[in-house]
Amino acid sequence: MSADEDPPDNPRDAAIDWVLRKKEGALSRAERAAFEAWLAADPAHKAAYEDIVQLSADLSALGPEHTDTARPSRRYLLLAFATTIAATAAALFLFFDDLSALLLSDHSTGTGETEQLVLEDGSLLELGPKSAIALHYTPAERRLTLLQGEAWFSAVPNPTRPFVVEAAAGTVTALGTSFDIALKKSETLVTVTEHRVAIENGGQKTIVPEGQQSSFVSHKPALSPAPADVERLTAWRRGKLIADDEPLSDFLAALSRYRHGFVYCLRPAICGRRVSGVFGMDDPLQALNEIEKSLGLGAFRLSNYLIVLYD
Repeated sequence: MSADEDPPDNPRDAAIDWVLRKKEGALSRAERAAFEAWLAADPAHKAAYEDIVQLSADLSALGPEHTDTARPSRRYLLLAFATTIAATAAALFLFFDDLSALLLSDHSTGTGETEQLVLEDGSLLELGPKSAIALHYTPAERRLTLLQGEAWFSAVPNPTRPFVVEAAAGTVTALGTSFDIALKKSETLVTVTEHRVAIENGGQKTIVPEGQQSSFVSHKPALSPAPADVERLTAWRRGKLIADDEPLSDFLAALSRYRHGFVYCLRPAICGRRVSGVFGMDDPLQALNEIEKSLGLGAFRLSNYLIVLYD
């Protein structure tokens, strides 16, 4: 952008132009005067410029080195964002695990979808978004495998034909009960909404009573049951996400089951911020906007599919 060219109308676009122009080399006297005049014209100009300078520095540190140092292109910042996000998304989306779950499942749901089923014995099953389950009913046992996501079960009592759900490396057996199982990144959560369940994992059995929750990881005994906010933990069945002082990273992981796309925290500390609130999942993007405002965050959007949060 030369000294006699008007900057773009949008302050952020203009700020990107100025940052990239300064990366190309020292400004001429006329360009310096135009830059100072633009900064002074509106406080929003200075704020936008400072934001882009900081974002550029952060992305330069996070992303791959920029090799075209002689004349960086107009799209440098956008390409840096895209490169960073693509690398992160490749690790987080776990495409092949999703594909494997889909191929092995008898029932599955997509992003933002839920499904209610009545099983052959009259038991009820509700699959959460991006979830998959396989059925292995036999005359002696009603066995299911939760392959991905989250599900709520209401088992018809039958002492001679146990109702057993495999989840990760453990099993959850209904003891005349209804319960919720959620497969998280590092653990499996079991929340009992009625009666009791028996968790078997790591060579031990743990009984979890109504209104309590336990969790387990591979090859280790389940944690001792503790009181749980059942209404909050099963809010997904009512189309809501309820956060109670939880890390933003956990909220974004839950939100990803309701919308296509990827949300990336520019700095790890941002994803560590605490989130509380009740959010309707009929408009997950609005929920994200509410989080941005409540935490005082900015958002750089490469469309609504790729969003970078910064402070």
